[in-house]
Amino acid sequence: MKTCRAHRGLGMVPQWYDVPVFYFSNPAAVVGDGDPVCAPAGSAALDYELELACVIGTAARNLPADDAALACVAGFTIMNDWSARDLQRAEMAVGLGPSKSKDFATSLGPGLVPFTALQPYYRDGRLHLTMTARVNGKEYSRGDAGSMYWTWPQLLAHASRDADLRPGDVLGSGTVGTGCILELTPEAVGGWLKPGDVVELEIEHLGVLRNPIVEQPG
Repeated sequence: MKTCRAHRGLGMVPQWYDVPVFYFSNPAAVVGDGDPVCAPAGSAALDYELELACVIGTAARNLPADDAALACVAGFTIMNDWSARDLQRAEMAVGLGPSKSKDFATSLGPGLVPFTALQPYYRDGRLHLTMTARVNGKEYSRGDAGSMYWTWPQLLAHASRDADLRPGDVLGSGTVGTGCILELTPEAVGGWLKPGDVVELEIEHLGVLRNPIVEQPG
């Protein structure tokens, strides 16, 4: 957020540091490893977002903002929060958050790794795992999941405040630093994603999530 806003000559919104604000996306648009993805109608600015995601395994409500909150988590996976940046610019100008710029596809996979298997990499409320993104085999992004500003217990506590988390619900970490073309700038990497490209997101100990970009069906 900080880098993307700086590209537009803007500083950070102070409220960003008060609570882990989030938006709801479309569970009917989830796709898996290897599934094709296309830009939504009217968009020429398809982008990937490199994220870590936790999957809820046990129903929970009003969780504490400490490690006890993780008892409801079934495991972690890789998430590609695809974005249509041209549509997103228009939507965000209204001040209601993203909608059609996000609800066309969200990739999850390639599998679910239990939190117990990742505990050696967990400290200070964060999983310290190397994250990379490649387009057509060329590395675009590299970061660490441990760089999150908010911790996983804080995210879980906020999401469950006065609301039920249900088995199968997914919480994304937000995009890791440098984890999208918007932050890198399309000029620096040769443009937005296009049909024929293959995007690979990799997180240490979680595998590789791979999706080809295709033309929108006629």
